Amino acid sequence: MRKISICDGWSFIENITDEFFNFTGEGTAVRLPHTCKEVPVHYMEESACQMICGYRRHLMVPDTLKGQRLFLQFDGAAHVAEVFVNGEQLTTHNGGYTAFRVEVTDKLVYGAENRIVVRLNTREDANVPPFGHVIDYMTYGGLYREAWLLVANESYVEDVFVRTPEKDQALIDVTISQPDSTHIVELSLLDQQQTIVAHTTLNVIGAELKECKINVPNSNAWSPETPYLYSLVATLKKHNGEIIDEYNVFFGFRQIDFRYDGFYLNGEKYKIRGLNRHQSYPYVGYAMPASMQVEDARILKEELHVNAVRTSHYPQSKHFLDACDRLGLLVFTETPGWQHIKDDEEWKQIVCENVEEMILQYRNHPSIILWGVRLNESQDDDVLYTKTNEIARRLDHSRQTSGVRFLWRSNLLEDVYGFNDFSHTGKNAALLPRWLISPSKSKAYLISEFNGHMFPTKATDEPSRRLSHAMRYANVLNEVYKREDIAGSFGWCMFDYQTHGDFGSGDRICYHGVMDMFRNPKLAARVYASFSEDAPVLEVGSDMHIGDYPGGAVGENYIFTNADQVRLYKNDIMIREFEPVNQKYRYLPHPPIEFYDTVGNVIEEGEKYSRKKADAIKESLLAIQRFGTALPVKYIFKAVWVMCRHLVSPITFYRLFFKYIENWGASAPVYRFEAVKKGKVVAEVVKSSNASIHVETTVSAAELVEADTYDMASVRIRVADANNNNATYSHLPLFLKAEGAIEIVGPDCVVAEGGMCGTYIKTHGTAGEGTLTITSNQTEPVQLSFNVILEGSDRYASNQIVLEQL
Repeated sequence: MRKISICDGWSFIENITDEFFNFTGEGTAVRLPHTCKEVPVHYMEESACQMICGYRRHLMVPDTLKGQRLFLQFDGAAHVAEVFVNGEQLTTHNGGYTAFRVEVTDKLVYGAENRIVVRLNTREDANVPPFGHVIDYMTYGGLYREAWLLVANESYVEDVFVRTPEKDQALIDVTISQPDSTHIVELSLLDQQQTIVAHTTLNVIGAELKECKINVPNSNAWSPETPYLYSLVATLKKHNGEIIDEYNVFFGFRQIDFRYDGFYLNGEKYKIRGLNRHQSYPYVGYAMPASMQVEDARILKEELHVNAVRTSHYPQSKHFLDACDRLGLLVFTETPGWQHIKDDEEWKQIVCENVEEMILQYRNHPSIILWGVRLNESQDDDVLYTKTNEIARRLDHSRQTSGVRFLWRSNLLEDVYGFNDFSHTGKNAALLPRWLISPSKSKAYLISEFNGHMFPTKATDEPSRRLSHAMRYANVLNEVYKREDIAGSFGWCMFDYQTHGDFGSGDRICYHGVMDMFRNPKLAARVYASFSEDAPVLEVGSDMHIGDYPGGAVGENYIFTNADQVRLYKNDIMIREFEPVNQKYRYLPHPPIEFYDTVGNVIEEGEKYSRKKADAIKESLLAIQRFGTALPVKYIFKAVWVMCRHLVSPITFYRLFFKYIENWGASAPVYRFEAVKKGKVVAEVVKSSNASIHVETTVSAAELVEADTYDMASVRIRVADANNNNATYSHLPLFLKAEGAIEIVGPDCVVAEGGMCGTYIKTHGTAGEGTLTITSNQTEPVQLSFNVILEGSDRYASNQIVLEQL
């Protein structure tokens, strides 16, 4: 089967009319993926994306395609799509999160223009999941993934399903559309070097060839640490060797098993450490091309250093899952839904259809380890969920099922009890006991969400809140790693996201992420990053500015690092070397370092005191710095004891405090932190007061490739001080100007929040150079260069089809 992109050449209207439907009324030229409405980041009106809109295009199909079978496929149409060809309705697809196709072979006029129309209902009153009640995220709308024309012979390979029950064995199912008993199927298994490592030939004896076994001795296992992918090529041939069709699929040799005592990957116990991800972006909602989907997977793997992701609360882009396969991320994916089960049999039937489509479309991904067959946080419905579990086990018995709950001791029809544990408040136990929640000791237990709405945190919040936010993740992760019988956890969530007025902050954003909407990291992101064993990580939980804290009391502070030691210098004088030895967080591979000593031996050296006296005074002074006027009673008594024991007057105490601790009225100190790994300095952070700021950018790609559709790049923007720390209070307007082969997505003026913001640039069908210039009235301009390549690919350039080779 041949896939030809039909992402270009569409016309769009927000509210479809008869004139638009009949190709007499005007529309706006658009390319797919497309959002039905671009929206602002803050104060998005939730009704803005709710409409019955229209998409249309012409399709000129040459006479040379007569005798072949043609299909239209839409990878994502949110949320109810009616497809018309030449005025005739061919199908209705319910649900915006899975692909669908419709055969158009007998509906097309060959050698002439054909009219394709999609009438799309994006309203939240549609009778499909997740609608029917409130939803704590925006569902946007549009033909927000790619669209294709599929060209096949009369008989073709419709589906291939590969699973690996043993480390050296693959079982393969092949489905043939309109099978011919004179045909054969050749199965070739290739490694990453495209070397054939196994091969077999099968006679076509029916539409389904079940459990074809291929042995591959000494196969390379797939895991997050070694994501080795094989490819299987199923070739349908005539007996004379003529090729009729080919079907390629990537897969990995890996065995997964959720047990009562945890998760096992390739026979070894493995702790899942993941985050939840929505598929939304600023301005365009769901509508992002492949490169941006891949970039999110890369950020999860290479910046946040997680080993897993939950696609909350619906199936997500094939490009994202392909990247999870390649990069090595475990995936828990689930059917669309949010808390509500509608008392409507048609609605429940769509739930079942969604489950079936999800599994059939995604079951070859080695990254997927668990099917979510229960609507997120819904009540028990044994009749419905017996059906969804049966569908999953019938279509894919190589994976287990789960369902995410907030319910205690809910009816467990699945294999894994997924529980959203939001019990932690920062001071209490990090997790509820398993025996209190799960009704089964014999089945697996997984924390599917934690934190999130319990402590929403903005990049603009005061330092103590940002630190508290980070420590809540550390607290829960430490407990997850402590408990051997917990399979793992998915923190809520990867990044902030837009929501309805019923939820979120006043600007209708859920500030639940460890990153902001543009994927800029908050402090909590460093808790996850510190799990890395490769890239050096060093972040300090405070900017060390006493004016950020009531009474100048900094309170508790932590360093997040994966280094062996961290050295602290104050005004270039070494104060102390810290080691990541923390009894409280001993279950983490790289625990946060509690950090409060900014004095070291300077009192002893500066005042010529004995070490014992200096240390006693230092402990009291640091307690005053840490707790301020809320000094615990034990430290008050300790300070009195020190003054009596060491003959230190209150006036001396006062002098020493302001000389060595607060520095009021003196030049602000310069703190320098060095991360040391195997005796070498691998990272450095400097904290000091300065007024010099500049703009820094992180660009996802400087080379953009137009292939099946347009390409995009993310530009994460940071206003930094002279030490390259976030200039948190620089709420600067930044002006954007695109020239050449690119254009800006969203507004041409953005505002730094917590020193961070971002934008996106997009190709517009022209090859060549493009530049993005970022200016403000307080920083030097930054100019970014991009190169746009138009790559040869099968696609409709406009309303014409280029298929001479077929």
